[in-house]
Amino acid sequence: MKNILTILIVLCSLHLSNAQAQDSTSTYKKRVLETTEVDFLSSYYSQDGDNAAVSGGIGTEELTDITAAFIVSIPMNDDDVLTIDAGVSAYTSASSSNVDPFDSGGIANAFDASSGASQSDLWANITGSYSHSSDDRNDIWSAKLSVSSEYDYFSIGVGGSYTKLFNEKNTEVSINGNVFIDTWNALYPSELRPFAEGGDGLNNNLFNRYTITGNSNYNPNFETFDSEGRNTYAVGFGFSQIISKKLQGSLALDLVQQDGLLSTPFQRVYFKDVVGSFIQEFHLADDIERLPDSRFKVALGGRLHYYINETFVVRTFYRYYFDDWGITSHTASVEVPIKLSDKFTIYPSYRFYNQSAADYFAPYNEHLSTDEFYTSDYDLSEYSANQFSMGITYTDIFTKFHIWKLGLKSIDLKFTQYDRDNTLSANIISAGFKFVLD
Repeated sequence: MKNILTILIVLCSLHLSNAQAQDSTSTYKKRVLETTEVDFLSSYYSQDGDNAAVSGGIGTEELTDITAAFIVSIPMNDDDVLTIDAGVSAYTSASSSNVDPFDSGGIANAFDASSGASQSDLWANITGSYSHSSDDRNDIWSAKLSVSSEYDYFSIGVGGSYTKLFNEKNTEVSINGNVFIDTWNALYPSELRPFAEGGDGLNNNLFNRYTITGNSNYNPNFETFDSEGRNTYAVGFGFSQIISKKLQGSLALDLVQQDGLLSTPFQRVYFKDVVGSFIQEFHLADDIERLPDSRFKVALGGRLHYYINETFVVRTFYRYYFDDWGITSHTASVEVPIKLSDKFTIYPSYRFYNQSAADYFAPYNEHLSTDEFYTSDYDLSEYSANQFSMGITYTDIFTKFHIWKLGLKSIDLKFTQYDRDNTLSANIISAGFKFVLD
């Protein structure tokens, strides 16, 4: 970076010393970003279902989440742009409240929410990125750094990318890489904690307060995780081509390697060869989710965008995914932006998703205690999903509306309905506002 800055200073000095020798025929270089842009994004998400992983594949999956984010893009000079992305997400979850289902004073049940501390959480993230474009705009480099945190999780990420345009900018190739270093603050189901090394087992106050029914000799063979770190290494390759005046296509290949704690510490598992123990109406965990400490993922996708006329555009997408946990999936989507006027565009879309189950998945009370790995997380089960969306965009080309020194450039509103064939359903309402600094 020091050498680059030195070269830039020398070039600037040469330019100034010869300024009077330049004539009006000098080449004009358009700025990558003309002025500072500010995006405000927000969303409201709600879901429900009957297969909560926290309670071993049964129970309420009710959850609500509100997210807000600011993205500020600042032109540092003609060629460089600094972008700051900061966001927070606050959620309330009936299922995660049952990490400790006995702290509410009510009847413990997998289908009812507890009122404990694990019922809600706040996630925060900040990402800074810096991009540089060559004079001819055919080469683009970028680098980024991110930090995110929530109650039981902390993550630091670094990444970078390089994009090359050629063939009169009709062809584009790119490569990007990211590394994330994550650390859990492992939170285990409340009834298992007394059976960890050094715990007091059935002498714990929890079992003194309640009567165990079913198998009263509750004695799970429970061990905490030795390491709570997780590393993720991702690399992606992209290729885009303008095929004709109306058709554009692209291909993408993504490779991801994960190592470390890939299990979620507070997700319960039940064994069918172990007699169940209960407190009130809640099945006490036999163990927590145990998954391999490495995972390799591959995704290959492609897009085709076709311009029909000034009113209609068709955007299609397909992706094939597989990993070494036994999951394969197919994703297909189509979006049709419809330009109603110079200012308004609507864009209905449909997305279909289908996946096979991981090798280590089984439903509630179907695993064996002799298994090495096990999970009842329905995100790793076999399922199909349909997603319908409707969005509308308002564009103010001349930024007539102002808030302080910010001119409104666009407004984007979108509603999405998502349904799986395993009872999970969700609704998402999102909004985006783009402003430019006058």
